[in-house]
Amino acid sequence: MSFVTMMEGHLAWGDKPLLDNADLAVEPGQRIGLIGRNGTGKSSLLKVLAGIEKLDGGELHTQNGLHAVYVEQEPYFPEAPTVMDSLVLRGKLDELPDEKMRWQIQSRLSEFLHKFGLDENLDLKKASGGEKKKAALALAFALDADLLLLDEPTNHLDIDAIRQLENIILNEFKKSRSFVTITHDRAFLNRIVDTIWELDRGVVRSYPGSFEAYQRRKEEELAAEDKARADFDKVWTQEEAWIRRGIEARRTRNEGRVRRLEQMRIEREQRRDRIGKIDLNLDAGERSGKVVAELVGVSKSFGDRCLIKDLTLRVMRGDKLGLLGPNGVGKSTLIKIILGQMQPDSGTVKLGTNLQIAYFDQLRSELDPTKTLQETVSPGSDWVEVGGVRKHVIGYLGEFLFPPHRVNVKVSSLSGGERNRLLLAKLFAKPANLLVMDEPTNDLDIESIEMLEATLAEYPGTVLLVTHDRSFMDNVATLTIAPDKDGVWTSYVGGYEEWLKWRDKREKEEQKAAETAAAAEAAAQVDKSQKTRRRNAKPGLSYKENKLLQELPGQIEALENRQNELVELMQQPSYGSKAPEQIRADGDEMQKISKELEEKYALWEELEEKQSLAN
Repeated sequence: MSFVTMMEGHLAWGDKPLLDNADLAVEPGQRIGLIGRNGTGKSSLLKVLAGIEKLDGGELHTQNGLHAVYVEQEPYFPEAPTVMDSLVLRGKLDELPDEKMRWQIQSRLSEFLHKFGLDENLDLKKASGGEKKKAALALAFALDADLLLLDEPTNHLDIDAIRQLENIILNEFKKSRSFVTITHDRAFLNRIVDTIWELDRGVVRSYPGSFEAYQRRKEEELAAEDKARADFDKVWTQEEAWIRRGIEARRTRNEGRVRRLEQMRIEREQRRDRIGKIDLNLDAGERSGKVVAELVGVSKSFGDRCLIKDLTLRVMRGDKLGLLGPNGVGKSTLIKIILGQMQPDSGTVKLGTNLQIAYFDQLRSELDPTKTLQETVSPGSDWVEVGGVRKHVIGYLGEFLFPPHRVNVKVSSLSGGERNRLLLAKLFAKPANLLVMDEPTNDLDIESIEMLEATLAEYPGTVLLVTHDRSFMDNVATLTIAPDKDGVWTSYVGGYEEWLKWRDKREKEEQKAAETAAAAEAAAQVDKSQKTRRRNAKPGLSYKENKLLQELPGQIEALENRQNELVELMQQPSYGSKAPEQIRADGDEMQKISKELEEKYALWEELEEKQSLAN
């Protein structure tokens, strides 16, 4: 039986239909990615599934006893001293009548907070947006819901946190559970979903498979739709021309043709066109010098924390430099040093000539909320000039999907996605040969992200890019720099995937080197121990030692059998649902067995060696 079923669902925002006769179903074990252009109603649909909003018409059926958990884009945290205290209130854990269940959920919550690298005693007032998002996700997983509803779960998360989220979903989220997630992160979609829901013009269409599979099928569908519309419009135009001639249409035998034209008019009137695409045109301005920036031996610390150590880096004209690393590692600091906005503690920074810099700030501090869209893009003028082409500001804003009637609304009234588009419009309205893009994909829909990355890839100027969108980084960056250890940064040719391959290779090499060193150390200790025993050895075994030597193989076999039983038990899918005290007891027993085996093997080796020396 389906978890949730919607039939002929209708939902509107004012006079704008969001759902128009929509049908859908969420099956047990299904992993669904919900995509669509900004403003199509994705978040509203998720709230309907969560029971927060109601349909205007149609039916929504939910399986009896279904436990659904919803994580909003900006999670609400009740006031409390610590993150854990707030999560207890958010999850209403104190209201649970079953004390054992409450204890189990809090225990799981502690585990998931730890997996996300969070301290449960973190002061709530000091928690960042990313830390709050991770905390809300930890609670959602701890509640062990049948259906998870996640609205942009990767927002505010750095790449390491996104990978951890993916690993939890892939390895710890029960196969019988389902989720529906809204996200613009294409790499995230390709890793975790088995179904794509596309919300387009009020209709939810389901596509089995990954996001890449959806893209291939969607391209074919759009081509077929365009051809069908062109054929329809051709016939409609011919029929309109015929009816205007009048004489033939008044003949009785042509009444059927007239009725068909009337029906075509109705169909064309009701037809909902696809949302337009952003039209991006970048003016690279005058050419900068060949070397945009050169850093030699640069170091920067704050207090006793070293963010950058002895960095030498050359940024050339046309480079698309991607900066990787977790939040707080020093990416923004490095950009400021490259741009000459912050002085290093040591080393030299040399800026190139003729630089025209445009800065895309993820906090959108370049936007004044009291100004209108027109004042923001073209203050004091009705015109902008892009790439030598003069455009009226209304038409220019239209290229960024702002209709004419909105050009005089205040920035403060815009949504996050609209502010992002406005900031792009503001930046691209003036020439720049060096673009600094700090999380430019936030709040953009997938189609707009793909347009932006295609524009940046063809841009002849230089780009400094910070993004948590791995696909965007791969498609734009020609050079990547990432922190290694203790403030050391290393550069790589290519994007995120190239850096990941390098990191994985290095980790394997380090692990192999550590294992080799440990084996050599262990061999040296064994050799030293053997020499000592030979010097101090007494000839032959005593009666007690001989008896022990005979019994040891059986004791070791019994311990190994029990160890194998525990391993098989822990690998069962249902093992995670056992009582926490039982899981801890099994873990303690496993550690005890491992220690006993180590001791008995060592004793066995010692007795056999003593026996061989006596012989």
